[in-house]
Amino acid sequence: MTDFDYDLFVIGAGSGGLAASKRAASYGAKVAIAEGDLVGGTCVIRGCVPKKLMVYASHFSHFPHESAGYGWTIPEGTLDWEKLRDAIQTEVSRLNKLHISFLSKNNVELISGFAKFVDAHTVAVGDRQFTAERILISVGGEAFKPDLAGIEYAITSKEMFLLPQFPKRFAVIGGGYIGTEFAGIMRGLGSEVTQIIRDHYVLKGFDNDVRINVQEGMVNHDINFHTCIDSNSLKIIKNSQEHENALTIAFNDAEGKAQQVNADVVLAATGRKPNLAPLSLEQAGIAVVNDAIAVTEDSCTNQPHIYAIGDCTNRVNLTPVAIAEGRAFADTVYGHKPHFISHKNIPSAVFSQPEAATVGLSEETARELYGNRVKVYKTKFRPMFYSLAGGEAKTMMKLIVVGEEERVVGLHMVGKDAAEIIQGMSLVVTMGGCKKDLDNTMAMHPTAAEEFVTMQ
Repeated sequence: MTDFDYDLFVIGAGSGGLAASKRAASYGAKVAIAEGDLVGGTCVIRGCVPKKLMVYASHFSHFPHESAGYGWTIPEGTLDWEKLRDAIQTEVSRLNKLHISFLSKNNVELISGFAKFVDAHTVAVGDRQFTAERILISVGGEAFKPDLAGIEYAITSKEMFLLPQFPKRFAVIGGGYIGTEFAGIMRGLGSEVTQIIRDHYVLKGFDNDVRINVQEGMVNHDINFHTCIDSNSLKIIKNSQEHENALTIAFNDAEGKAQQVNADVVLAATGRKPNLAPLSLEQAGIAVVNDAIAVTEDSCTNQPHIYAIGDCTNRVNLTPVAIAEGRAFADTVYGHKPHFISHKNIPSAVFSQPEAATVGLSEETARELYGNRVKVYKTKFRPMFYSLAGGEAKTMMKLIVVGEEERVVGLHMVGKDAAEIIQGMSLVVTMGGCKKDLDNTMAMHPTAAEEFVTMQ
């Protein structure tokens, strides 16, 4: 039998890789994990965690106005961008050190550096080589810039947390969840924000009512939109006549008319791709399909001893999914408890302003699958908080059911605390619950969440 340096070598210390390595080591495997960046992956370093902290920071600007209706007089504040930026990086550093300590406590060896394949059982990290019986790829994804003139002047989400100065004018190219979230963040922090998208509404792929209500709420927060633009005409121009870092985005609108948007920072948020380039996958004969590592349900590649999880497989690109995939891999291979996770009915949230969350099928998908067996319950209301705070904020809730038994196949919400509410409500979809189960659940009053169990 061939002697290997490790039972398992994990490439990438993001959420999935960390979960898999610790779980495998708990079953007695000798495990190493290689990472060339901070430990924690996109979520911890430049994704979910720092972004959510920025979302919290952006909410404080609403307090003076909203509190006035409740009898408070709170003066308008000013943002210290450098203090916020550096505080977030301090927290990222703390989490990085915490994850390193967890690896040590779980007897997982951390190897600093980017790993690439030498052959099917060997990886190189710098000038060192390591062999392993099994290899797990968990390298995540990377933001990419579209191919358009002047794109070198734009930044991606990777740089958003490290801006040297706070921009007075901020523009987003793209209508996905990343661009939509940063549009809300920067508006809340005080920027003049413009979002430029190819479609009528943001969040393509989400339920149409979610898309419409999110964008309406953003417009009410004074975010400017250019929709249905001709992406082939899009270009970014350095506008040094105004000031050194000024930019102009030029494009044609849906009617072919030339438009311009001036900005101090332009965020290119048109998507992410699996981060495969540094891996030399061809050295191990690993199959790639549509720019992602091809895997079976149990996360195995075409090489029976090499597995891949998380965003580099481009299945469902969410942190909890990568963690679940990693643990399922370790349970199956090292714990002798074979199982794999389902990628159906996974709840997701968009921390836009207003916030959105969803689980299950959109109305459009449900009607494609079930036709006239679909029934939709929907409500839209002004949350009680705003009865004194004022403003135009609305909450939308939507329930999609199928058949005579009214089995719940989709839940959608736009509004305050949407993510917290849908996380709990997702249990109804996962367990195959019906509308009558919600009807038989006593409401908790007065709450927004009670609308889901009283909807008619």
